Amino acid sequence: MKLKQRVVLLAILLVIFIFTKVFLIDNLDTSAANREDQRAFHRMMASLHIELDPRLDHTLQSPWEIAAQWVVPREVYPEETPELGAVMHAMTTKKIIKADVGYKGTQLKALLILEGGQKVVFKPKRYARDYVVEGEPYAGYDRHNAEVAAFHLDRILGFRRAPLVVGRFVNLRTEIKPVATEQLLSTFMTVGNNTCFYGKCYYCRETEPACADGDIMEGSVTLWLPDVWPLQKHRHPWGRTYREGKLARWEYDESYCDAVKKTSPYDSGPRLLDIIDTAIFDYLIGNADRHHYESFQDDEGASMLILLDNAKSFGNPALDERSILAPLYQCCIIRVSTWNRLSYLKNGVLKSALKTAMSHDPISPVLSDPHLDALDQRLLSILATVKQCTDQFGPDVVLVEDRMTLSHL
Repeated sequence: MKLKQRVVLLAILLVIFIFTKVFLIDNLDTSAANREDQRAFHRMMASLHIELDPRLDHTLQSPWEIAAQWVVPREVYPEETPELGAVMHAMTTKKIIKADVGYKGTQLKALLILEGGQKVVFKPKRYARDYVVEGEPYAGYDRHNAEVAAFHLDRILGFRRAPLVVGRFVNLRTEIKPVATEQLLSTFMTVGNNTCFYGKCYYCRETEPACADGDIMEGSVTLWLPDVWPLQKHRHPWGRTYREGKLARWEYDESYCDAVKKTSPYDSGPRLLDIIDTAIFDYLIGNADRHHYESFQDDEGASMLILLDNAKSFGNPALDERSILAPLYQCCIIRVSTWNRLSYLKNGVLKSALKTAMSHDPISPVLSDPHLDALDQRLLSILATVKQCTDQFGPDVVLVEDRMTLSHL
C-alpha cells in the first residue's frame, strides 16, 4: 500500500475512533444522568408518605430554623428532608400569637404569626371539595385545598420550588379574635350561627365573607419564606391581558418564543426552562392565573421561578386549558430531567402518588376523585405535546440538559 493511501486510511480510522469515543462518552453521560433521574424518582416515591410528627430527635434547632436553612437559590427545600413532617406538624399545631389582614393580592387571606415568630399565610375554605368553578379558568375564589395539593405535586415533580403548605383547622373565636389586629377584627361578623370574616384585599367584600362551621374554619397555611431571601416580582412573558377581546402577543404570534429568547433573563441561564416547567405544573393543576411570578432579588436570572400562590387551581376537572402550555409548545424545549420525571409518572402513577402524598394532611381528602383523574389525563396531553415537538425538531433540539448542583451547607 502506498504511503498516501496509508495516510488516508489512518486519517479515516482516526476520525472513526474520535466519533466513536465521543458517541460512547455522550451515551455514557446521558445514561448516567438518566439513571440518576430514576434513582431520584424512586427516592421521592419512597418518601411520599409524610407523618406529621413533632419529634426532632437529631437536632436542637426549632422547626422554623430548619426550614429557613433549607432555602437556596434553586430550591425551597432539599430532596431529602427527614424533618419535613416535624416542620409541617408545627405549622398545623403551633399557637397563633398574632393575626392580621393579608394586605397584598386580590384574594382573601390572613397573615398569622405562630409561636416562635414564624409567619404563615392562612387561606380559608370557600368551596366544598366537589364544587365545580364554572366560567373562565381563573374564575372564582382561591381554593385553600389547591395550595396543599400543588405543594405535594411540586414534591412529586422534583421541582421543590413551592413553599411548604399544610391544612389546618382554626377556631376563629378562641385562636384568632383574641390576637387579631384591629384591622382584621373589624372585618368579623356572624352569619347565622357561623363566625365569618372578609379581610382586606382587592376583591374582599363585606357581602362575600368566608364563614367557619360554627367557630371552626378549615384552611391552608403556607410557610413564609425567610426574610433574608427578599423576592422580586416579574411580569410573566405568557401572561394574559384579562380584557375581553384583547389578546396578548403570545396568543396570536407563532414566533413569540423567538422574541422571548432575545430578552433578559430568558436569553441565558435557567429562567426560560423554569417558565416551561411552570407551564407544565400549572397545566396539571389547571392554573391559568400566573400573570406574574417571583424569584429572589438581584439574581440576574440564576435563581428559580418560585411557585407561589397556586390557589386558582383545581377549579374544574373537566376543563383542560391548553393555552397554559403555550411556553412548551411554542418554544418546544423541555429539561431532560423534567421529561424523565413525567415519563415515570404516566399510567396512573401520578394520581396514585399525589393521593398518597396528601393522605396524612389534616384536611384530607384534599382533592375529589375527578380532580385526581384529570391529572393523569392532562399528563398524557403534555407527553403528546413533547412528542409533537420531537417529531418536528428532533429530540436533540427539544430535550435540553440543565442540571445544577445545589448546596445546602
